Amino acid sequence: MSVSECCVKGFKWDGEPAGRVGKLGNNDVYIAGDNPEAAVLYVHDLLGWSFPNARLFADHLAEELKTTVYVPDFFGGEVVSFELVLTGQFDKIDLPGFLGRNGREMREPEIFDCARELRKKHEKVGAIGFCYGGWASFRLGAREHNPPLVDCISVGHPSLLTKKDIDEVAVPVQVLSPEHDPMYSPEMRLHTFETLMKLSLPFDYQHFPKVEHGCLVRGDDKQPGEREAMVRGKNAAVAWFKQFLSSAA
Repeated sequence: MSVSECCVKGFKWDGEPAGRVGKLGNNDVYIAGDNPEAAVLYVHDLLGWSFPNARLFADHLAEELKTTVYVPDFFGGEVVSFELVLTGQFDKIDLPGFLGRNGREMREPEIFDCARELRKKHEKVGAIGFCYGGWASFRLGAREHNPPLVDCISVGHPSLLTKKDIDEVAVPVQVLSPEHDPMYSPEMRLHTFETLMKLSLPFDYQHFPKVEHGCLVRGDDKQPGEREAMVRGKNAAVAWFKQFLSSAA
């Protein structure tokens, strides 16, 4: 499985994250909010846990949901260079090597472990993931976990997702899907629709016309179309979690 340049293309938002850094199990983690009852596990994209946009998004979720949002480091301290991304020097980014060190098989166990830690701390737990975090969110909601690791998931422009991931999900699913997304093909979208209907799971699909993969967390907030998509995506995720993390409603 592979990713494309669109998985690291993007803009850095203005603003300074307001949360704190701590530990979640064995992982370093950015924490926003302080609600002992409800939490959201944010699985970051390829730009990692320290990318300011991820932390600013977590801040918004924590404030609007009145919940605690955790953004753990799932790349063992490694990050894709922000400077190379922001200056468009994608040819200098070794994505195959990076994925070889941080692929699904490598990182899935610690993603599960972080969710288990949150289950010990909070009554309700949701998961949200963009790009790389998309497959992980589906896996967190898989029926193999007993008890469930999370109560619901929200996924934006997922990468590395398989049909098996979709087939095995067992919790309410929200998908935030830009119109132009080579990582989430029309075939995979159709499979998502058909499978979740067969599984009789609560399902919310949000279509974002005229924008591209990555726009919801790496879009240009100075471009009207992308800014509107980012705001709408954030609002949709907030509304979704309010339904299923009852203490955050």
